[in-house]
Amino acid sequence: MFPLNENGMLSGLLCGVLFGFVLENAGFGSPVKLSAQFKLSDWAVFKVMFTAIVVAAVGLWLLRLGGLLKPDSIAVPQAALVAAAVGGAFVGAGFAVGGYCPGTSVAGLFSGRIDALVFIVGVIAGTAGFAVFYGATLKSLKSAGLIAEGDTFTDAYSISEPVMLVILGVALIAVFYFGSWFERRRGGPVTAQQAVAGADPTP
Repeated sequence: MFPLNENGMLSGLLCGVLFGFVLENAGFGSPVKLSAQFKLSDWAVFKVMFTAIVVAAVGLWLLRLGGLLKPDSIAVPQAALVAAAVGGAFVGAGFAVGGYCPGTSVAGLFSGRIDALVFIVGVIAGTAGFAVFYGATLKSLKSAGLIAEGDTFTDAYSISEPVMLVILGVALIAVFYFGSWFERRRGGPVTAQQAVAGADPTP
């Protein structure tokens, strides 16, 4: 059935629509709920996204182990950890200020939120700037030795996949444990009604 056409654009569009529908109905399209992450009062997004990462990692490993997925069938960029850390800090700052990430801003826009449109304009401008400086920045990172050799974290740092999966599993348990602890301390996560109404329950 998939990819539905030669280059998979239709399947990507269908998955995107379904993903956006689920995001909005879970309240993840609300900047109130998303901003509550940075106040440590609502860990729902952390929990869901980290769970998805761990499930995908385990699933891909099992598929490769069973011979159902070729090791080189999924394109992975080189492990530029320093660059990723800096970029992640900028993305996190934009997330905290704007209340959206690129995916949730699209869901917010189609839900009628004008602030999501403003955020998307910023995303487009930032992406254009990234595209302009990407080539020169990549060369500088390579010359400075800040891009590790290897396609994945396990390749770059010689960590076996089972060990990496165990580390991810422990981190996931920690996210749920400490997330629930912080939520209790901060008065509980944002409810669906608060997210829709734009009410912020935290001081």
